[in-house]
Amino acid sequence: MEKPPVLSSDSASSDAGLDNDKKIAPTPLRCFTGALMASVFSLLGYRLTLAIATSFANKPITSTNPAVVNISAAVRTLVTGMAALATGIFGIAALGLAALGVQLLVKRFQATDKDL
Repeated sequence: MEKPPVLSSDSASSDAGLDNDKKIAPTPLRCFTGALMASVFSLLGYRLTLAIATSFANKPITSTNPAVVNISAAVRTLVTGMAALATGIFGIAALGLAALGVQLLVKRFQATDKDL
């Protein structure tokens, strides 16, 4: 019987076939593209949050059991809060990526001004 090949530590630690030594440098184009995608996800999340909140507001809880009312309110709050949290995270990521893109552009222009 043959033993299966053993993976070396280098190939096991590499991420999706990329070497750890090769790092991708951020560029303004990548930053602004990521900011655009994150802002689109944030906008979609905002619309989803509004739709969820509106749907819950238009369908009141019709039970007289206090436990059912409390659990329903907790679940509604949790669902709305998770959608709002995702919206906020994508919004902050969009702002951060846009700020990083501006910072990289400023550094690039400062470097070209010093060369002149």
